[in-house]
Amino acid sequence: MSGRIMNETTRPVLLLGATGTIGRAVLRELQMQGKAVICLLRKGSTPPQNAPHICVDFSDPAAIADALRASGAGAVLSCMASRSGRPQDAWAVDHAAHSHVLRAAIATGVTEFILLSAICVQKPDLEFQRAKLAFEAELQAAPLIWSIVRPTAFFKSLSGQVARVQAGKPFLLFGDGTLTACTPISDRDLARYLVGCLDNDQRQCRILPIGGPGPALTPRAQGEMLFALLDKPPRFRHVPVGLMDAIIALLGTLGRFSHSLAEKAEFARIGRYYATESMLVWDGQAGRYDASATPAFGTDTLRDHYAALIQGTATADLGEHAMF
Repeated sequence: MSGRIMNETTRPVLLLGATGTIGRAVLRELQMQGKAVICLLRKGSTPPQNAPHICVDFSDPAAIADALRASGAGAVLSCMASRSGRPQDAWAVDHAAHSHVLRAAIATGVTEFILLSAICVQKPDLEFQRAKLAFEAELQAAPLIWSIVRPTAFFKSLSGQVARVQAGKPFLLFGDGTLTACTPISDRDLARYLVGCLDNDQRQCRILPIGGPGPALTPRAQGEMLFALLDKPPRFRHVPVGLMDAIIALLGTLGRFSHSLAEKAEFARIGRYYATESMLVWDGQAGRYDASATPAFGTDTLRDHYAALIQGTATADLGEHAMF
């Protein structure tokens, strides 16, 4: 949908995914800006104590429609995503649940829908990426204003080796550690960017890749930064990408006979993807990732985040991001 529709500023923002890391940061930012907000939560979630909420079964379109009507929302901002990356979870959450919310939003007069997606959908090779793209396409075709935000890497996804390096272990690298690069963005800066999409002419009906302040960092550069902050000489252990391929092939074969091994194979494929693909804007014509074409936003740096983790003034809730 082209053209700008003004939201009624008194109508609340309906926030999806408020219990996740980014969702919590977005909730804080909405409240700091004085915006009315209602959290739409999955049944069984622990609700935030400082915001009104509605719990629903996201597989029930009628319940979602009732919740949208009850909320009186003028805009939807979704940070909701499947937690595991498993194909069935991805299609249930990244696609189907969002589709139910979108249809209910249109029916109840919501005028704006802001979606937190991921930059990795530029080169889809995994089921969760295809599920995200399927909903992105539905959202772009919907009769309302939309913004699709595709962040690069999160700080927490690059924090899994801090504890092991503090414990005297080497920093693990795939290949030589320069296969990929990213411009990571903090939770706080990403939350500011997402909330800043509301009623913003420049971000409406656009796909918005976004990273944090540069420069782009390779995994080796991240490791060197960490060792420097700890005042330790750099120690690296290199993991051949071919080893990951062999593991994936073995798990894929065994997964034909075991559901749990099939899921492990998919998780291994996800790990390989992130080990070999940069989280930057992809230049299809040139056939390469382009750090200079990746928009930057915010002021928080990965170096400052690592320093805070080392000092104990910050924590990293890795969850499904725990790769090591």
